[in-house]
Amino acid sequence: MAVCARLCGVGPARGCRRRGAAREQRRGGGGDSEPDTDTDPEEAGGGGGGDSVEDDEVMERIECAGPAPLPAEVGPNGRAPMSLLELPPELLVQIFGSLPGTDLPSLASVCTTFRRILRTDTIWRRRCREEYGVCENLRKLEITGVSCRDVYAKRINPRVKSGRFMKILPDYEHMEYRDVYTCLLHRYRHILGLWQPDIGPYGGLLNVVVDGLFIIGWMYLPPHDPHVDDPMRFKPLFRIHLMERKSATVECMYGHKGPHNGHIQIVKKDEFSTKCNQTDHHRMSGGRQEEFRTWLREEWGRTLEDIFHEHMQELILMKFIYTSQYDNCLTYRRIYLPPSSPDDLIKPGLFKGTYGSHGLEIVMLSFHGRKAKGTKITGDPNIPAGQQTVEIDLAHPLQLPDVENLRDFSELSRIVLEVQEQVRREEQQQQEEEDRSQQAASSPAAQPQAGEGAEGQETAAGAEQAAQDKAPASQPFVLPMGVISRNEDYPRTCRICFYGTGLIAGHGFTSPERTPGVFVLFDDDRFGFIWLELKSFSLYSRIKVSFQNAEAPSREAFDEMLKNIQSLAT
Repeated sequence: MAVCARLCGVGPARGCRRRGAAREQRRGGGGDSEPDTDTDPEEAGGGGGGDSVEDDEVMERIECAGPAPLPAEVGPNGRAPMSLLELPPELLVQIFGSLPGTDLPSLASVCTTFRRILRTDTIWRRRCREEYGVCENLRKLEITGVSCRDVYAKRINPRVKSGRFMKILPDYEHMEYRDVYTCLLHRYRHILGLWQPDIGPYGGLLNVVVDGLFIIGWMYLPPHDPHVDDPMRFKPLFRIHLMERKSATVECMYGHKGPHNGHIQIVKKDEFSTKCNQTDHHRMSGGRQEEFRTWLREEWGRTLEDIFHEHMQELILMKFIYTSQYDNCLTYRRIYLPPSSPDDLIKPGLFKGTYGSHGLEIVMLSFHGRKAKGTKITGDPNIPAGQQTVEIDLAHPLQLPDVENLRDFSELSRIVLEVQEQVRREEQQQQEEEDRSQQAASSPAAQPQAGEGAEGQETAAGAEQAAQDKAPASQPFVLPMGVISRNEDYPRTCRICFYGTGLIAGHGFTSPERTPGVFVLFDDDRFGFIWLELKSFSLYSRIKVSFQNAEAPSREAFDEMLKNIQSLAT
């Protein structure tokens, strides 16, 4: 009751009795709580300079209290509670803690009582945990250290002459979850999710996540060529955390000298940029040659002497020169994971695939009715990131010959070219029908027949299902003689094959054209594509990473995102 008397104006205290009597006289008034119009999110629940030490002691009692029991039907004064102000503060803490954090500033502006209760740190700790997955205990971090993949700062302590390294940790002892929520999580919530950096034709995949009490931008890299089934690699590019109360610090993680000063600017919706303020931390003592050798080991897992192909050496050197000039000063644009449907051939998502001398690249597989599209998230000087590398025609399945005949490239080429001609005739016929329909629509005398064209659409839509019904669960598969594959360890059985087209172009994306090919579905997590004109085979394997804050709000938003990244690449 002492807490109730202190915060809500009820109880045996003399001052509380006076306020209670005054409240009884003006029944329906605003109570003893004065209005508070401050709605700044960072001030939600924060008392001003007039809050006394006694307030802090009361808050500590509330934080230590467990879940409050539900109030009885009749209060101590012989009547049921008439407003929230008459509820025990322990119960108000539970109620306020269940509200979204964005609603708490408005709640704090109602009255000083609510504002004082919102200073209770357990409310904000719950919001950090439920909205952003923060489970760390601020009061224990001074002892245990930060448990987020060893990305905390390690810097030389100038007071230690031996030059030993010490951990420079934020001042968690005097930090509150309200500061973590308002100054870090809520402030930078718009940059959480998947992003594609603007690095010319090369692109990339950045995942910004809440990791412990940090917000970290992880750059995801494909495994070393040609090990397409290996897990993804990742490295931190930047991190944000609180070094002091109400002050978020942005640090660049690029280079090999530890974290250093950086800056993040949210340019506009679904776009932000990063800047390193200390690019000298990216330099190495051995100069550009040492930087290149280090980059080559990280990017390719080998040395330049191990790469005998001259064209590949040129491509690697070109990528290093192009990407290193940015010094982690990049612009990022949001990307979404493709939405899924029960009718999809397999679950859409991100895959890593082999692209000859260019190494492994990241491709997004999405389904669009009769078509499936593979869009490059990372690219190369020939086909840049954002372009549609393959397109699969799900209405035209292919029946492969037996294994012996499949080894003959000319036999496979004959089958694919026949389907290509069939597709060309169907597209020409469809165009003629659309022209006639437009002419008929412009003539008032001619009315379209109900259901016209529906049979053809149903046939196309059902072709994929009919092919799967007729095809065996699996069939032997082998690459034809003369088809080059970076990875010889490809599956020897497949489920089904479809006609498709692949995009090829000269250096600098010159003279792009779509050429026929074969889409081969091996299982739920792997597929391949045979490029007939190049006599090459690409093997794709699913990226098995659970990305958060990456779902598209709608199908239209995802389609718009695809259109935007393709237009930027063009």
